[in-house]
Amino acid sequence: MMSEAINAEEAFVGTVEPEGADKLDEGKLAEWMSANVAGFAGPLHLTKFKGGQSNPTYKITSPTGNYVLRRKPFGVLLPSAHAVDREYKVQAGLYKAGFTVAPQYGLCTDETVVGSWFYIMGLVDGRTIWNGAMPDAAPDYRRTTYNAMIDTLAALHNTDVAAAGLEDFGKPGNYFGRQIDRWTKQYRLAETETIPEVERLIEWLPATMPEQDRTSVVHGDYRIDNMIYAHDRPEVLAVLDWELSTLGDPLADFTYVAMAWVTDNGGRSGVADLDRKALGIPELEEVVERYCAATGRDSVPDMNWYFAYNFFRLTGILQGIKKRVIDGTASSSHAKEQSERVKPLAERAWDFAVKAGA
Repeated sequence: MMSEAINAEEAFVGTVEPEGADKLDEGKLAEWMSANVAGFAGPLHLTKFKGGQSNPTYKITSPTGNYVLRRKPFGVLLPSAHAVDREYKVQAGLYKAGFTVAPQYGLCTDETVVGSWFYIMGLVDGRTIWNGAMPDAAPDYRRTTYNAMIDTLAALHNTDVAAAGLEDFGKPGNYFGRQIDRWTKQYRLAETETIPEVERLIEWLPATMPEQDRTSVVHGDYRIDNMIYAHDRPEVLAVLDWELSTLGDPLADFTYVAMAWVTDNGGRSGVADLDRKALGIPELEEVVERYCAATGRDSVPDMNWYFAYNFFRLTGILQGIKKRVIDGTASSSHAKEQSERVKPLAERAWDFAVKAGA
């Protein structure tokens, strides 16, 4: 298990010199930043972050500091995927409202600068926790880290949508209905084979949806490795990866982060097969209680339906990656490994549907 954790570190941590299509025109970018990013002065140098395979992400070093650039991938893209303008908008709004995201410096929709839309944000100095077991931490530190993750999620869901200027960031109601529809369409566009469990889920999920009683900004991919923690204390400095965010049912995020408790570790965010008591990792019941207290809820509904939905959505996301691997447009070697997880995820999703009464 440790070797897999080390592999995750090796696969995702740090930067590499961009090659081929990943190389961007540094001169043009420096010119754009000089005109659009307050306080920036060139020259700049770009390296590419190894992690992630959806929106290619670069580190910019310059005499005036370090920045991050996220751009759309090149090539033919599925509709509504890779919307960097939405990522920029939600983070800029939340930053203004005092939520813990990186400062945002500018969005560029002129494709002549680097070949696709992109945005620039601040580089937050901290660390990413790739392995939910946190092998080098003490139990108390681990527990506080997990509590900080849940408290930060509660703070997101408590953020006033209007104060963040995000009233038009999504439709307020029928979140799960819209998401099921969206991921069904995305799945169909990227479909490479027939998976019986997916066919059943496409029928069962919309017929059994729980009622939505709250609306907030929903992150869409909230888990321990999508945030930056301080180097020396268990504090969240910034939440990253907003490409799936919208307005919706906050329980989508909460039940998604709760999936760690039904997923084996394998060197990643899962904690199901760990000795949580010995490690100081809170049990799911404690996490539910903490989140409910912070968001003024009495309880959360039966999570099996939500787990089925979340695994279905992951199936859709990874099917999109699988299609890009087959078409040759995926952005990292990690993508191929991800693409092989589609059928097992669909089977897990259906297992939870059965537990929820399917």
